[in-house]
Amino acid sequence: MFEYIKGNLAEITPSNAVVEAYGIGYNLNISVNTYSKIHQKKEVILYLHHVVREDAELLFAFADKVERDLFRLLIGVSGVGPNTARIMLSSLTPAEVATAIATDDLNRIKSVKGIGLKTAQRVLLDLKGKVDGDMAGGGALSGVGSVARDEAQSALITLGFAKPNVEKALDAILKDDASLKVEDIIKAALKRL
Repeated sequence: MFEYIKGNLAEITPSNAVVEAYGIGYNLNISVNTYSKIHQKKEVILYLHHVVREDAELLFAFADKVERDLFRLLIGVSGVGPNTARIMLSSLTPAEVATAIATDDLNRIKSVKGIGLKTAQRVLLDLKGKVDGDMAGGGALSGVGSVARDEAQSALITLGFAKPNVEKALDAILKDDASLKVEDIIKAALKRL
Protein backbone atom coordinates (compact mmCIF):
# COMPACT_ATOMS: atom_id res chain seq x y z
CA MET A 1 0.00 0.00 0.00
CA PHE A 2 2.75 2.47 0.94
CA GLU A 3 6.08 2.52 -0.91
CA TYR A 4 8.06 5.24 0.84
CA ILE A 5 7.78 8.39 2.91
CA LYS A 6 9.74 11.57 2.34
CA GLY A 7 9.78 14.30 4.95
CA ASN A 8 11.44 15.97 7.89
CA LEU A 9 12.84 13.80 10.66
CA ALA A 10 11.03 15.25 13.70
CA GLU A 11 12.12 12.69 16.34
CA ILE A 12 14.32 9.62 16.42
CA THR A 13 15.38 6.85 18.79
CA PRO A 14 17.16 3.62 17.87
CA SER A 15 13.79 1.86 17.57
CA ASN A 16 11.38 4.57 16.32
CA ALA A 17 11.35 7.63 14.10
CA VAL A 18 8.72 10.31 13.59
CA VAL A 19 8.73 11.71 10.06
CA GLU A 20 6.62 14.76 9.30
CA ALA A 21 5.18 14.80 5.79
CA TYR A 22 2.62 17.41 4.75
CA GLY A 23 1.83 18.36 8.35
CA ILE A 24 1.28 14.79 9.59
CA GLY A 25 3.78 13.05 11.89
CA TYR A 26 4.16 9.36 11.08
CA ASN A 27 5.43 7.07 13.85
CA LEU A 28 7.72 4.51 12.19
CA ASN A 29 9.31 1.39 13.63
CA ILE A 30 12.96 1.21 12.56
CA SER A 31 15.95 -1.07 13.07
CA VAL A 32 19.26 0.00 14.57
CA ASN A 33 20.79 -0.24 11.09
CA THR A 34 18.30 2.29 9.72
CA TYR A 35 18.83 4.50 12.78
CA SER A 36 22.58 4.56 12.14
CA LYS A 37 22.01 5.74 8.57
CA ILE A 38 19.47 8.49 9.23
CA HIS A 39 19.84 9.83 12.77
CA GLN A 40 21.87 12.88 11.77
CA LYS A 41 19.72 13.85 8.79
CA LYS A 42 17.01 16.50 8.74
CA GLU A 43 15.14 15.21 5.68
CA VAL A 44 14.79 11.51 4.92
CA ILE A 45 13.32 9.07 2.45
CA LEU A 46 12.36 5.79 4.09
CA TYR A 47 10.96 2.68 2.43
CA LEU A 48 7.87 1.36 4.19
CA HIS A 49 6.21 -1.91 5.07
CA HIS A 50 2.65 -1.66 6.40
CA VAL A 51 1.48 -4.26 8.93
CA VAL A 52 -2.23 -4.52 9.75
CA ARG A 53 -3.25 -6.45 12.86
CA GLU A 54 -6.55 -6.71 14.70
CA ASP A 55 -5.36 -4.26 17.34
CA ALA A 56 -3.00 -1.97 15.41
CA GLU A 57 -1.67 -0.69 12.12
CA LEU A 58 2.10 -0.38 12.12
CA LEU A 59 4.59 1.14 9.72
CA PHE A 60 8.09 -0.31 9.55
CA ALA A 61 10.60 1.93 7.79
CA PHE A 62 13.99 1.20 6.24
CA ALA A 63 16.82 3.36 4.94
CA ASP A 64 17.09 1.26 1.78
CA LYS A 65 15.12 -1.25 -0.25
CA VAL A 66 17.59 -4.07 0.46
CA GLU A 67 16.84 -4.02 4.19
CA ARG A 68 13.09 -3.79 3.52
CA ASP A 69 13.24 -6.73 1.09
CA LEU A 70 15.15 -8.82 3.64
CA PHE A 71 12.60 -7.84 6.33
CA ARG A 72 9.77 -8.99 4.06
CA LEU A 73 11.49 -12.31 3.41
CA LEU A 74 12.05 -12.82 7.15
CA ILE A 75 8.43 -12.15 8.14
CA GLY A 76 7.35 -14.66 5.51
CA VAL A 77 8.99 -17.41 7.58
CA SER A 78 6.66 -19.18 10.02
CA GLY A 79 7.52 -18.11 13.56
CA VAL A 80 9.17 -14.82 12.58
CA GLY A 81 6.98 -11.78 13.15
CA PRO A 82 7.72 -8.13 12.37
CA ASN A 83 9.30 -7.41 15.78
CA THR A 84 11.52 -10.49 15.62
CA ALA A 85 12.62 -9.53 12.11
CA ARG A 86 13.37 -6.00 13.35
CA ILE A 87 15.43 -7.40 16.25
CA MET A 88 17.27 -9.57 13.74
CA LEU A 89 18.06 -6.55 11.57
CA SER A 90 19.14 -4.63 14.69
CA SER A 91 21.41 -7.39 15.97
CA LEU A 92 23.01 -8.06 12.59
CA THR A 93 23.41 -5.93 9.48
CA PRO A 94 21.38 -6.94 6.42
CA ALA A 95 24.62 -8.16 4.85
CA GLU A 96 25.36 -10.34 7.89
CA VAL A 97 21.84 -11.82 7.86
CA ALA A 98 22.05 -12.47 4.12
CA THR A 99 25.50 -14.04 4.42
CA ALA A 100 24.37 -16.24 7.33
CA ILE A 101 21.42 -17.48 5.27
CA ALA A 102 23.49 -17.96 2.11
CA THR A 103 26.17 -19.93 4.00
CA ASP A 104 23.76 -21.91 6.25
CA ASP A 105 25.26 -20.33 9.39
CA LEU A 106 22.76 -21.71 11.91
CA ASN A 107 24.66 -20.38 14.95
CA ARG A 108 24.66 -16.82 13.60
CA ILE A 109 20.88 -16.85 13.11
CA LYS A 110 20.35 -18.57 16.47
CA SER A 111 22.42 -15.88 18.24
CA VAL A 112 19.58 -13.38 17.71
CA LYS A 113 17.28 -12.89 20.72
CA GLY A 114 13.93 -14.54 20.09
CA ILE A 115 15.26 -17.01 17.51
CA GLY A 116 15.43 -20.59 18.74
CA LEU A 117 16.87 -23.64 17.02
CA LYS A 118 13.69 -24.59 15.13
CA THR A 119 13.01 -21.04 13.94
CA ALA A 120 16.65 -20.62 12.86
CA GLN A 121 16.43 -23.87 10.89
CA ARG A 122 13.17 -22.69 9.30
CA VAL A 123 14.75 -19.35 8.32
CA LEU A 124 17.66 -21.13 6.65
CA LEU A 125 15.44 -23.68 4.92
CA ASP A 126 12.77 -21.24 3.72
CA LEU A 127 15.14 -18.50 2.56
CA LYS A 128 17.92 -20.61 1.05
CA GLY A 129 18.22 -19.51 -2.57
CA LYS A 130 16.01 -16.43 -2.03
CA VAL A 131 18.72 -14.37 -0.32
CA ASP A 132 21.91 -13.27 -2.02
CA GLY A 133 24.99 -13.24 0.26
CA ASP A 134 26.15 -10.04 -1.43
CA MET A 135 23.19 -7.96 -0.16
CA ALA A 136 24.43 -4.58 1.04
CA GLY A 137 23.75 -2.95 4.38
CA GLY A 138 25.26 -1.73 7.62
CA GLY A 139 26.74 1.53 8.81
CA ALA A 140 27.48 2.97 12.21
CA LEU A 141 27.18 6.47 13.57
CA SER A 142 26.08 7.89 16.88
CA GLY A 143 26.75 9.61 20.15
CA VAL A 144 28.86 8.51 23.10
CA GLY A 145 28.56 8.31 26.89
CA SER A 146 25.43 8.40 29.03
CA VAL A 147 23.31 9.69 26.14
CA ALA A 148 24.23 6.56 24.17
CA ARG A 149 23.41 4.38 27.17
CA ASP A 150 20.03 6.08 27.68
CA GLU A 151 19.12 5.71 24.00
CA ALA A 152 20.20 2.07 23.98
CA GLN A 153 18.23 1.36 27.16
CA SER A 154 15.13 3.04 25.77
CA ALA A 155 15.37 1.09 22.51
CA LEU A 156 15.83 -2.26 24.26
CA ILE A 157 12.90 -1.65 26.59
CA THR A 158 10.78 -0.63 23.58
CA LEU A 159 11.75 -3.92 21.92
CA GLY A 160 10.22 -5.71 24.93
CA PHE A 161 13.13 -6.52 27.23
CA ALA A 162 12.75 -6.11 31.00
CA LYS A 163 14.37 -2.96 32.41
CA PRO A 164 16.44 -4.75 35.14
CA ASN A 165 17.87 -7.18 32.57
CA VAL A 166 18.64 -4.33 30.17
CA GLU A 167 20.39 -2.28 32.86
CA LYS A 168 22.49 -5.27 33.94
CA ALA A 169 23.54 -5.99 30.35
CA LEU A 170 24.37 -2.33 29.64
CA ASP A 171 26.44 -2.07 32.84
CA ALA A 172 28.51 -5.08 31.79
CA ILE A 173 28.97 -3.83 28.22
CA LEU A 174 29.90 -0.26 29.13
CA LYS A 175 32.23 -1.45 31.89
CA ASP A 176 34.42 -2.98 29.17
CA ASP A 177 34.20 -0.03 26.75
CA ALA A 178 32.39 3.18 27.72
CA SER A 179 32.99 4.80 24.32
CA LEU A 180 30.75 2.46 22.30
CA LYS A 181 28.24 3.92 19.88
CA VAL A 182 24.50 3.40 20.47
CA GLU A 183 24.25 0.79 17.70
CA ASP A 184 27.18 -1.18 19.08
CA ILE A 185 25.76 -1.08 22.62
CA ILE A 186 22.40 -2.37 21.40
CA LYS A 187 23.95 -5.12 19.29
CA ALA A 188 26.11 -6.26 22.22
CA ALA A 189 23.11 -6.13 24.57
CA LEU A 190 20.93 -8.15 22.18
CA LYS A 191 23.52 -10.89 22.26
CA ARG A 192 23.46 -10.92 26.09
CA LEU A 193 19.72 -10.66 26.67
